[in-house]
Amino acid sequence: MKLPTTFADPESLSYLYTLLQTSFDQMNDPNNNNTTTATTTRKRRRKNENDDDDDDEDDDDGSTNNNQEQQGANNRNKSKKKKEELKGILTSILLLDEQEKLDQEHHNKVSEEEKFSLDNNNKKKTKAMLQYYSNLGDYYNQVEEFERVKRKKSRGMAIAAVTAAASEGEGEGGGVEGVKSGVGGPQRRLWVKDRSGAWWDECNREDFPEEEFKKAFRMGRSTFDMICEELNSAIVKEDTTLRNAIPVRQRVAVCLWRLATGDPLRLVSKRFGLGISTCHKLVLEVCTAIKTVLMPKYLQWPDEATLRRIKGEFECVSGIPNVVGSMYTSHVPIIAPKISVAAYFNKRHTERNQKTSYSITVQGVVDHRGVFTDVCIGWPGSMPDDQVLEKSALFQRASGGLLKGVWIVGSSGYPLMDWVLVPYTQQHLTWTQHGFNEKIGEIQKVAKNAFARLKGRWCCLQKRTEVKLQDLPVVLGACCVLHNICELKGEKMDPELKIDLMDDEMVPEVALRSINSMKARDAIAHNLLHHGLAGTSFL
Repeated sequence: MKLPTTFADPESLSYLYTLLQTSFDQMNDPNNNNTTTATTTRKRRRKNENDDDDDDEDDDDGSTNNNQEQQGANNRNKSKKKKEELKGILTSILLLDEQEKLDQEHHNKVSEEEKFSLDNNNKKKTKAMLQYYSNLGDYYNQVEEFERVKRKKSRGMAIAAVTAAASEGEGEGGGVEGVKSGVGGPQRRLWVKDRSGAWWDECNREDFPEEEFKKAFRMGRSTFDMICEELNSAIVKEDTTLRNAIPVRQRVAVCLWRLATGDPLRLVSKRFGLGISTCHKLVLEVCTAIKTVLMPKYLQWPDEATLRRIKGEFECVSGIPNVVGSMYTSHVPIIAPKISVAAYFNKRHTERNQKTSYSITVQGVVDHRGVFTDVCIGWPGSMPDDQVLEKSALFQRASGGLLKGVWIVGSSGYPLMDWVLVPYTQQHLTWTQHGFNEKIGEIQKVAKNAFARLKGRWCCLQKRTEVKLQDLPVVLGACCVLHNICELKGEKMDPELKIDLMDDEMVPEVALRSINSMKARDAIAHNLLHHGLAGTSFL
């Protein structure tokens, strides 16, 4: 049993003992002040009462004496009883104090035993773990030594086999079947895993149906051959003594199939009989070659003669003069990046699809045929269209005065600028403004249709790709170049591949960047209406 905190220390016990002893002395004192005072008070009360009745004085005095004796006896009994009770309390407290000391000693002893046991167990475990790690290290050393000896033995056997095969070939004057002879060197066995490439061998035959070839690679054989010829010097590899190099046509085919179908690399590997890592490497190599070799030829800003032709074509379509391009920004889904996740979060797509979406942007300017003349790829999907425009090389070109006097038509997601022409966005439009917006919409449709064909032709742009974020601009740029080649070569797109774009537009925070551009837009709208060129679908 544990004592209360008040009586746990020796000083408190000593004080309590002194207090009890004083109480005993007071109770044993017959001349206690309190008793005397009470007796005196009763005597006075009796005396006053006896003044009224003298006849009973003697009897009252006797009665008073008897009461005093009886009261004294009662007080002595009570004092004796209290003394006995206090002695019992003091005895109990002393016993409790002694028991507390015994319990504390027992607790200290148990704690010491437990601490000693824990220390011993810890030492045993530490010793066992050190022994285990020592044995494990010895085991790994033995395994490593065994593998080293095994590799050395395998190399020796391979060298001996190659030497024997070379000697046999020299003796017979010919090569061994399945082994390609090297000029002036020994023959080697091909170190390639046996995979089936029957599908590609079938496609590569001259008598393979043109429609099937076009369905597989989104272009005819002649366009495919032209691309292979253009890229030959950039992607060709030489045969080695250990393996034959993958032909240029197969390299290009792997890349085009991957971009066209968006299939995982595992399926591409099975389709062409190559390793997964090999297919991934081929896709990046060919896309890089397309960007380096073909982009300067097939995706560049037009020269002056071409710009004049583009202006004339757009003016025939809309009646708006000096239009050199139609601009649009689309989003390509990606896997959530490990860094700057919030920047790539696409809020608009997430709200519409009820699924978390991340993307990067592709801003493109197209001519009247839907051929890209400028692209800006790779900015995070959270950026609005006007901010992407400000980050582009097109904006830098315009800031340098190279787009003075011409218009690039954009959607309502772009600001009105000296060189960017956008529709009216305020409410309660006039007939003139409605007519202008309709003509702007016709020009915008050219860019939207171009992006729809781009994504429909190259399905990898519709799926979250396995390509790393830093490699995506190269892949997307290659898709834009291939789109231009198909458009320029007249490659018709399969109607089954057509898609509807679902890119949401946001009105920029500062929709007007130039007062002069606002006046110019009003003048164009006025001329369209009064020259009978404005649309009438709003009437």
